[in-house]
Parts: sequence; C-alpha cells; structure tokens
Amino acid sequence: MERAAPPRPDTGKRELDLRRVAIDTYRENVAYLHRDCVLYRAEGFQALSKVEISNNGQRILAVLNVVDDDHIVNAGQLGLSEQAFDQLGLAEGTQVQIDHAEPPASMEAVRRKMRGERLGLGDLRGIARDIRENRYSKMELAAFLVASSEGGLDRDEVLYLTQAMVETGKRMNWKEALVADKHCIGGVPGNRTSMLIVPIVAAHGMLIPKTSSRAITSPAGTADTMEVLANVDLSPVQLHDIVRHQRGCLAWGGTANLAPVDDVLIAVERPLGIDSAGQMVASILSKKIAAGSTHLLVDIPIGPTAKMRHMREALALRKLFEFVGDRLGLHLEVMLTDGRQPIGRGIGPVLEARDVMQVLENDPDAPHDLRQKSLQLAGRILEFDPDVRGGNGYAIARDILESGRALEKMRQIIMVQGAQPMPLEPSPLTLEIPAPEDGVVNRIDNFQLARIARLAGAPMDKGAGVDLLKKLGDPVQAGEPMYRLHARFPADFQFARRLAEQQSGYQVGDTQDIPPGFVLS
Repeated sequence: MERAAPPRPDTGKRELDLRRVAIDTYRENVAYLHRDCVLYRAEGFQALSKVEISNNGQRILAVLNVVDDDHIVNAGQLGLSEQAFDQLGLAEGTQVQIDHAEPPASMEAVRRKMRGERLGLGDLRGIARDIRENRYSKMELAAFLVASSEGGLDRDEVLYLTQAMVETGKRMNWKEALVADKHCIGGVPGNRTSMLIVPIVAAHGMLIPKTSSRAITSPAGTADTMEVLANVDLSPVQLHDIVRHQRGCLAWGGTANLAPVDDVLIAVERPLGIDSAGQMVASILSKKIAAGSTHLLVDIPIGPTAKMRHMREALALRKLFEFVGDRLGLHLEVMLTDGRQPIGRGIGPVLEARDVMQVLENDPDAPHDLRQKSLQLAGRILEFDPDVRGGNGYAIARDILESGRALEKMRQIIMVQGAQPMPLEPSPLTLEIPAPEDGVVNRIDNFQLARIARLAGAPMDKGAGVDLLKKLGDPVQAGEPMYRLHARFPADFQFARRLAEQQSGYQVGDTQDIPPGFVLS
C-alpha cells in the first residue's frame, strides 16, 4: 500500500514571489497560483475569478488559474503570463500581494443592454475604462458583444462607443491639417491596395501613416504582406521619424497603443463570429482617429460572398460611417467596390507581395484588377488635397505609378523600415485544382478560397496560400488548372488539399450566370 505524501508546510507567508510563466494568453492577463498555496486556501480564491496583484502602488488585474505542478509555480510563488508580467513591470522574485478584485462597476450597464436598453456616453465610457483596466473576463466581454450585436447599437451608441475607445488609448498628433488614410472593411482575399496607395499618395507629398493589423481570420493582413518586404514592428518613435521623412509608412499598429479596448474586443469577437455593423464602424473609426487621421477613405466591397452581399446593406453601412465620422470631425468618404471575387492573383503574404511589386514595377503581367482598383482609390485620396481638382486624382495617381515615382517611394519606405535580408519564395508543396468541365468561371467564393489558403498555412507560413490562374469570365476546359495551392508542411498541404477537392470555391458554367458587378464610383 502506497504511503500518502506528507502535507506541505504552512509557512504563513502573506506575500508571494513573482514568477514569469512563458505562456502567451493573447490580450488576457492570467495569474497562476499553486493549489497548496496558503493564500489560496485562506482567502477562498477560485479558478477563473478575477484577482488584483500589487506591489508599491503598481497593480494589475488578472484571471486566476490554479495549478498542481511545481514546475509552473510552487506554493510560495505567483505566476503571471507573458502579457501580465510585462504589464506589471516588476522583476522576477519581487514580492507581491494578491487580493480579490472588485467586480467591474460597468457590468450593470451591460446587463441593461442585455435587456434591450439603450446605453449613453457615460455607460460606454465606463465599459471601455473597465475593459482597458482588465476588469472584464472573456465571458463578460462576450456578454457585452453579443448584447450589442443581437440587440443592435443605434447610431448614437456607435458614436459613443467610438469616442470611449479613442479616449482609453494614446492619440497621435501629426500637427498637419491633412493626414490621409484608407481602410477596407475586409471579406475579399488579396485586395492589397493599401501597399500601392501609400507609395502613390506619399510620392505626391501627402501624409499617409498607414498602421495596419495582422490577420486574425484571413490568410493575410496588410502588415503580414508588408513583412515579406520590410520590418513592420516599429516603435512609436521610429514610426514618427519614418513618416516625417518619407510622408508615409506601412507598419503594424500593435505597438502604438491606439484604441487598445478595440484590440481586446476583437480578440473575443472573432472566435464568436460576431461582425455587426455597429461594432465594425466603432472599431475602424476609433483606430483611425487615434492614429491622427483627418481624412479617411473607406472601401466597402459588395458581392455574393463578401461581407456586404446586398446594396441596401452597403448603403446603410455607408450612412453609419458618415454619421459617426462627421460627428467626430473626420472627413470621411466611402467607395462601394466590386467584391465578387478576390482582387489580384495571390492569396497569402508572399503571393500578395509579388502582385504588389508587379504593379509598382509596371510589369505587363501585373494583375489588372489590383492595379485599377488601387488607382481609383488613390485618385480619390489625392482629391482630398485642395490643390487637386475634383476628377483629376486618377490621372495624377496613374502618372505617379507609370513614371516609377511610386516604386521609388516604396523602395525608400522598405529601406528605412528595414528591408528583409532574403526574398521569400512561395512554399514548395503545390497542387493545381482542375476545372470540372468546359465553360467559363462564373462564381468564385471569397470565403472558401480564404479558408483553403489558411489551411495551407497562411499567414504563419508566409509562402503558403492560393495562386489564382483563372478569374470571373475566363474560359476553361475540363482538367485545366483554375488555381494552385502552395504549402510548406505536409499536414497543412493535406488539410488544404482535402478541402479544395471537396469544394473548390469555383463554379464553371455559362456566362449569363456570372453575378452582376456592384460598383459605384
């Protein structure tokens, strides 16, 4: 019969030694306490409860995890996840106190929203403040997001939420009257127009500091694709210096602490599949205003498998953008664009970067749709300049591109951000997906192709993705390849292959079945 382990000694210690636990908990502070810790038993802490960790006036809030493994923390230690440790800012071994955290006072406003009531500016400021201070658990955040999505936010609530999110972070001030930016609501793979717009607009002399996100559920964000060419992880000081000298940049926005509440909400929103219009507008505009933008162009693609599938939805979203932008002093214009299929040929960072450079280099094989859309958007932004007559923006943008000035500006931006030492190539494992019959390509499913590219490994594997060989309206013969998969790892390759063979994302048939384009200038 096995002898029971002797009980651990009760040291009576009321302070714990801080330990860094090398776990990335992605925008959630997590603390780790051993089950045999005196304070765990004496204070009645429970797993997943909120606790406050403090030392000499420095404090953070965290979600408590209880562990039984001395390798993580022992009975005299308090562990903190990577984010929480960095946020507290104390050295390992520092003695800290742990206490029960007060519940967020703003939860009462969340409960009112769950009952269908309308929230005011004070309510949403309180919610944003408590989120910034990590007082909300992920379950409480989910409750707020679901209540806001299902019950809906009216236009004043969207305005108040945007204001509240701007107020809870840093705000850049470029000390210029015209600071341009552009944003696409997403849902269309490829579509790397920002990487063409920035060098065109910056070469014209307008300020366009483009801070972009990394992909969360898509095969690539602008920052992921730009990272193929240059460093995008810039400090605020570096970012300011580059923009002052080059009039533009293409950087990741994660280091600037712009509207940080939005980052926390997105981390919960995406796994839930929530993408309501109100949350979308507040998210986009809070980031742009915090980044110091004065003039913004919003791209809303419309198509059967885009985020906006009907014109009436896109027009309603445009009105909401315009209402909030106007009330917050932002000059905002919206372009409704064709979202029936991916823009460009590549889906995935390396393939998309190739498309961008082909357009900048005026390569005859450059994707025409990416070139044209980028020129249209860049032309509209150039018309924010009071010295550019309305209607002349497109011609100026085309001249900047065709003259090579945009390419030279992009090379300068790449150099000052830090060019990548080795050019990346598409991943080596490939498979061509054939057409099932003769006909024309009359449907392309944006969502399915994005999903296939992600299963192939994008964006973590920058060379993975999908290379489109046929677009809408192109004739095909049975067995002719419609697109090519790229993957680096055999497991990713097999996942993507199975999905592509089950449902390719392409439909071949008659020309008359091609969905009509939804485009307004």
